[in-house]
Amino acid sequence: MGLLTIGAFARASRLSPKALRLYDELGLLPPARVDPYSGYRLYDPAQLERARLVAWLRRLGMPLAGIRAVCELEPEAAAREVRAYWARVEADTAARRDLAAFLVDHLSGRDTTMSSDHTTLGIRYAVLSDTGSVRESNDDAGYAGPRLLAVADGFGGGRHAGEAAIEALKPLDAGVPGGELLSALEEAAHRARESVSALAASDPALRDVGTTLTAMVWSGSRLGLVHIGDSRAYVLRDGELFQITHDHTVVQSLLDEGRITPEEAASHPQRALLLRAMGGGSAFEPDFALRDARAEDRYLLCSDGLTGVVPAEAIRRVLASEDDPGTAVRQLVALANRAGGPDNVTCVVAHVAERRALTSA
Repeated sequence: MGLLTIGAFARASRLSPKALRLYDELGLLPPARVDPYSGYRLYDPAQLERARLVAWLRRLGMPLAGIRAVCELEPEAAAREVRAYWARVEADTAARRDLAAFLVDHLSGRDTTMSSDHTTLGIRYAVLSDTGSVRESNDDAGYAGPRLLAVADGFGGGRHAGEAAIEALKPLDAGVPGGELLSALEEAAHRARESVSALAASDPALRDVGTTLTAMVWSGSRLGLVHIGDSRAYVLRDGELFQITHDHTVVQSLLDEGRITPEEAASHPQRALLLRAMGGGSAFEPDFALRDARAEDRYLLCSDGLTGVVPAEAIRRVLASEDDPGTAVRQLVALANRAGGPDNVTCVVAHVAERRALTSA
């Protein structure tokens, strides 16, 4: 079979002539020959496989730069790239789905009902921060109040960055209407970022200062969550422990994309490298979410000084067995130190209960 005209090739590849001209200009799918007199683009039938791959990847929504990279790879490596791209799409879709669900509830009036009908829920809480067994100073910061729980893991300049971030959130402890949780959290997160930026600008020695931040704000039976970095939030519900934040680290992105296994992640040399944080040159893209709390839920916010050395099952057992949040945080910190305590560790634990039960306790 001879060379195909651009029209014939477009029909065979299911790409429009306009798209083929664009892909030629970008060097993604150049024709086999261009007629020197007419300027017509002519394509080799052997190019159809690449053209169809381009069409499929475009239907997936992959950017042209990504398509170019995939097309240059061997099939097995190309498959890994497509899998990694789709993992990122699914993660982004999940975040958008949560936001859409909140907006549906809020616009339909459910949020008002939730705030007024479920004011009987409250929390018992405790916080504990420890230097650990190896570090000379504690760069973590933690806070627990009747409506605000927060953990920050500072870097580049001691605990000042974490403290500055949490200080910016403290006005939320006075209370936030349920319908304003997300907007209030977003404003507070930006205030926290500005506080960390001001700290970095105050002293040349602190120019690389930054912090992670994971915080919850309560309103009725609803809680708002803001998260950036690799500190974490968990909920124990019906005896099962669930991580409700997603680490913003290089290693987590490699896990999401299927490039490494959980076993490889545990000893990866870049496991502490953050992709997102407040300050320190990292991207400022916090996650926001809303959750409905239930009586008997138990929440844990912690720095990676705990999760880096203590298995999830050991954390679950402590949260499930200890009715006193103060005892729980002490036990969790002790577990981290018994595991070597290589990092600072901060834990905030909150038990959700009906206010009548809290009063009688």
